[in-house]
Amino acid sequence: MFLKKLSLVNFKNYAEFEYEFGREVTCFYGLNGAGKTNVLDAIYYLSNCKSYFNPVDSQNIRFDEKFFLIQGEIEKEGKTANLHVGVKKGHKKSVKKNKVEYEKLSDHIGHFPTVVVSPYDIDLILEGSETRRRLMDYIISQYDKKYLEALIKYKKIVQQRNSLLKRFAEQRLFEPESIEIWDYQMIPLGNYIFEARKLFLDEFIVKFKEVYREIAGTDEDVSLIYRSDLLEGDFGQILKDSYQSDHYKQHTTRGIHRDDLTFQIHGQPIKKFGSQGQQKTFLIALKLSKFDYLKEILGVKPFLLLDDIFDKLDENRVAHLMKLVSEHNFGQVFITDTEKNRVEQAFNKWEIEIDFKEILKYEQEKVE
Repeated sequence: MFLKKLSLVNFKNYAEFEYEFGREVTCFYGLNGAGKTNVLDAIYYLSNCKSYFNPVDSQNIRFDEKFFLIQGEIEKEGKTANLHVGVKKGHKKSVKKNKVEYEKLSDHIGHFPTVVVSPYDIDLILEGSETRRRLMDYIISQYDKKYLEALIKYKKIVQQRNSLLKRFAEQRLFEPESIEIWDYQMIPLGNYIFEARKLFLDEFIVKFKEVYREIAGTDEDVSLIYRSDLLEGDFGQILKDSYQSDHYKQHTTRGIHRDDLTFQIHGQPIKKFGSQGQQKTFLIALKLSKFDYLKEILGVKPFLLLDDIFDKLDENRVAHLMKLVSEHNFGQVFITDTEKNRVEQAFNKWEIEIDFKEILKYEQEKVE
């Protein structure tokens, strides 16, 4: 899989941008705020029909403009796919492949997988459980369409169930038989999602530990612990047992929408006991494990987007990371950094040729 060409119109800070890719590794370098990360986000958009950094489509339109357009030409398995993502204020998002619009955006997911490593990944450690569920959901949805459909349906049912609970509170009543109607629909969906997550993590955790050791160059003990209400037993009974709590709190208090992953180092939460370097290594290992996992499942190498990854990594860990990238044959890699020399030095030892493109602030009106 190879991205041959990328063009942008009114996307974030770009009025226009066009670039043709020649080598497997491309580095966009320049000052902070120039728009390097926005180029990576555009590539992610082509793969996933949404931004990695801002899920509100309209907020990715350039200031004072009414629309944005992202187009890309991707070669995969000997065939060329021309992709188009268009967003116009007040209109439905348009995603096309070879000029044919998708009926459902979910039909596009998994065909052009992408893995991002970014400073914003620290949210996986610092923020709430939703960010960690999103990590699991993204990976599984790339290869399991039934999972993605179940997830979409489950979320809608939880919203409907919560609306019913709020209406009960307003009317000062509670009708278990009405709640059960939603429960009957939730249970098979929740069970499927739970089993898929459990199976995925059983395989993923082994890979993650291996990758972490390779990057860290040490035997630091790291782990991912799956937390789910469904580990306690039958989902239907769990829902029934929570009726009183649900009624009082006016929302669904138990279920797979509360699942979480605990990140640990030496048996302790890495959020509290890990250094900045250990946390960064942990996150990079998560993402590179994600890459390896998707590569094996899908039979294609995802695009690897490395956004400002060298910050807060010591030279030893950078060396181990570059060794991984060179030996594992990661396919097409896109990098951003403020310093061209730092990227050159990191790759020099492995004799990897890189295309460098400087991003300048004053070029935003038109960059080619």
